[in-house]
Amino acid sequence: MIRLPARDISSVLLVLVVIAILALPVPPGATGGATPADAVCGVLVLWCGIRLVRERRRPLSRTAALVLGLPVVGFALAAAGTTSPGSGLLGLVRYLEIFVLVPAAVLLSVRGRPDFRLVAWAFVGLALWQGAVGVHQYVTGTGASYAGEDIRAVGTFGASDVMGMATTVALGLVCAVGLALGPHTARQRAAATLCAVALSLPLAVSFSRGAWIATAAACGLQVVLAGLRRAVTVFSTVAALSVLVVGGLGIGSTVLNERMNSITKVTDTPDQSVTDRYTMWAAAVDMWRDRPLTGVGLKGFPEYRDTHASLALSSGSDIAGAGTLYRKQPLLSPHNMYLLVLGEQGLIGLLTLVGSWLALLTCAARGLVRVRREPSGPHGLDCALVACGVLVWVLVDFSYADIGGPSTALTAVALGLVAWWALADTTSLGRASAEERAVAAVPERAGTP
Repeated sequence: MIRLPARDISSVLLVLVVIAILALPVPPGATGGATPADAVCGVLVLWCGIRLVRERRRPLSRTAALVLGLPVVGFALAAAGTTSPGSGLLGLVRYLEIFVLVPAAVLLSVRGRPDFRLVAWAFVGLALWQGAVGVHQYVTGTGASYAGEDIRAVGTFGASDVMGMATTVALGLVCAVGLALGPHTARQRAAATLCAVALSLPLAVSFSRGAWIATAAACGLQVVLAGLRRAVTVFSTVAALSVLVVGGLGIGSTVLNERMNSITKVTDTPDQSVTDRYTMWAAAVDMWRDRPLTGVGLKGFPEYRDTHASLALSSGSDIAGAGTLYRKQPLLSPHNMYLLVLGEQGLIGLLTLVGSWLALLTCAARGLVRVRREPSGPHGLDCALVACGVLVWVLVDFSYADIGGPSTALTAVALGLVAWWALADTTSLGRASAEERAVAAVPERAGTP
């Protein structure tokens, strides 16, 4: 039996609290505004600031400060150019929280790969809880309204945030796949594989097309990065199981096929949700044409939407089910992060924000290459696959979604996890953690129960 050093989780405790608090039910009728998760994020940022002052050390490397601080330029210019100073200030605080402060705080809180894995498993645990609630909603018909039936799985987020559970489950699934593909221990691989399989069902019954596409892209990339030979085996197995479950047994085939087919129906009789989405995309582009450099200002999309959108835009999306009475929810964003930034922050904002993400992706990929060359073996490959997969998921999902709702705090934590791997991992080049050295020193079977 292998004995590993006791792990001190005090540094990541607040990060775990942010994730755990998202398991709580969202009050019915809650529409926007600060959430308990945002409050804990504020405490996390404040605590990191106090700790840095007490320790009197430079918080970030120059590269980390440049990569994480680059979007601040676009945020500040867009906030200064808004017609409503109050809305601009709120928008500035929100964007700084999600894309700068919380990621930096998570980066500073994670002290090594064991902490990284702990946070990744917390993502998986939250996803399992939300997924279990969502599957129960689907089976019992107590979810959000979809196609006239209350079958859409939304977890504890409620009908007003139908993307919340889909985001949570998808990020948990991506973390599980990364942990399953890494050579850390056989026990971890087995547990993570079971979790990934279990999370596939709630993701399917979330009926979130954007989450499906982003998850397929991220997990496919993870499998390829883990090894081409393994990729062939995994893809073949997934294809066979899909044919058996959906084609052979007919589980969910009608509803899921209709939802999948709607992805391609852009010009051929699209449903109203697709029409609304592309109408708002066109409105965001039109806003950018009016102010190409700095956009219409932070939080400016709702104000300028009606003057730039065509008559094809509906009055709002239908909200019902999951404990919520029927109502119309106004469409206040284009459901595309890139176009939202382009319309509100202009070309400067888009280039600085996307430039920061691409720099993270480049550094994360370099970390993956580096970990394969470590003298002690690639015992950090699972962390590399999680980081690359999570970032790719976020970048792809942002083509179909934007920030908003309680799950946005989870996206901020995910970006912080990626930032640590890309910018602050110091266990490479033979400086592996005590746990990794202990795992590397015993045969593979020592990791099994």
